[in-house]
Amino acid sequence: MGAMPSSNVTKAVIPAAGLGTRFLPATKASPKEMLPLVDKPLIQYVVEEAVAAGIREIIIITGRGKRAIEDHFDVSFELEENLRENGKKGLLKEIQAIAEMADFCYVRQRHARGLGHAILCAQHLIGNEPFAVLLGDDILDAPVPAIQQMIQVYQRFQAPVVGIQPVPKSEVHQYGVIKAEPIEPDLFQITDLVEKPVPQMAPSNLAVIGRYILTPEIFKALEKTPPGKNGEIQLTDALRILAQQKVMYGKKLQGMRYDAGDKLGFLKATVEFGLKRPDLGKPFLQYLKSLKL
Repeated sequence: MGAMPSSNVTKAVIPAAGLGTRFLPATKASPKEMLPLVDKPLIQYVVEEAVAAGIREIIIITGRGKRAIEDHFDVSFELEENLRENGKKGLLKEIQAIAEMADFCYVRQRHARGLGHAILCAQHLIGNEPFAVLLGDDILDAPVPAIQQMIQVYQRFQAPVVGIQPVPKSEVHQYGVIKAEPIEPDLFQITDLVEKPVPQMAPSNLAVIGRYILTPEIFKALEKTPPGKNGEIQLTDALRILAQQKVMYGKKLQGMRYDAGDKLGFLKATVEFGLKRPDLGKPFLQYLKSLKL
């Protein structure tokens, strides 16, 4: 029986099977998702964003050498015992909260066959439900969690939603870019998506960033999507197929985005998150001001 999809988004897929080559040698033996932004690994910020939006089931797509991610979101008896014995109650609470944030589930992507294939790996856990996809490279700092801004659009229209932000025309070749009609100031109806266009051919300056609300039809579209270069199945190609068949929206996300998959973006995020910390901000600012730049 084809049950009606639910109108609420309770599951999130976080693809984390990539090799992290842009951060070698740091990522040779440790996953790029575990790189610390101040004192929390990148992937924890993304999980916290999903949880803050009411998502309770987190499906992480992993690959070889990613055990550290599973261990991070698991209970750590020895560490907890040590903190308890040493009376470090604050740290103990913080460590316990990580494992209790959500229900975590892991799927191995045995071959690095692209983002589309990674999402296909989660099909059996999603079933006939809408779901969120959050990429760990994009850290979004926003008063209303970015994925929640998109869930609100999904709840209105019951259709797929892609997170977008304007980028300078000179940078469009680094992104998937939407062709779309504006509906409201921050909302667009997508007619097509173009992967990494040359600036002269870009249909807009609205770039797809790593946040999606997808409906189960995406799986059929992914199965039909031929592999592109490197034998990878691209999510953008499947979204193009889907956009021909049904209405799809682009939500311009409010908030500051950091491209943490890029060394410069990662450094910027580190500085700005460090400055925002109540315990570090003041002394860190004084230190930065003291530098003879």
